[in-house]
Amino acid sequence: MINKKDLLDAFAFRHACKVFDENKKISTADFETILETGRLSPTSFGLEPFEMLVVQDPVLREKLKTFTWGAQKQLPTASHFVLYLAKKSPLMHFDSPQLADFMRHVQQLSDETIAMRKNILKNFQEKDFAINTPEKLEDWAGKQIYIALGNMMSSAAMLGIDSCPVEGFQKQDINQILAQDFNIDTEKYGICVMCAFGYRLAPPMREKTRRNMEEIVKWY
Repeated sequence: MINKKDLLDAFAFRHACKVFDENKKISTADFETILETGRLSPTSFGLEPFEMLVVQDPVLREKLKTFTWGAQKQLPTASHFVLYLAKKSPLMHFDSPQLADFMRHVQQLSDETIAMRKNILKNFQEKDFAINTPEKLEDWAGKQIYIALGNMMSSAAMLGIDSCPVEGFQKQDINQILAQDFNIDTEKYGICVMCAFGYRLAPPMREKTRRNMEEIVKWY
């Protein structure tokens, strides 16, 4: 297991890298490790309501760049660039056939257990969290994505690899690109967030700043 100092050093190392060294590429083994930490990340009910697209084609990156104001420098220079797609209501509604198929073949649940979990999910979606519209359900799926995103950036930092999460984009236009150039069914999937990975070209412009622990954490 990693020791506490190395763990905290990795978190101190991580910053939102704006420009990468385009001549330095992440090894296949290292990036597969980063992807695996995303795949192994926890999600609500273990339903994995997302997919990841690793965009290496410079032509596709240039198309994304047109509508991604938050990655004008990252898209051309990052070693690897990931799009995180949220599964929408047709795939994640409690009674969708796709969700039942996931529980049967991925989670390997019995028909009896699936029926029980569907009832639990129905109550969760309609009452407990009131994620009872397509928009709310997509937002809930996006929250699960951020867990995987955080784990991937943290694991990258532990490997000495930089990253930068990206929310600065025009969502509707990116979804159109997904439909036209990636053959994505945007009735079932929607862009949530992006992330660039690579090696920094220069040290951070300033030291990391955070509030004191006492301002963030209250014990009861």
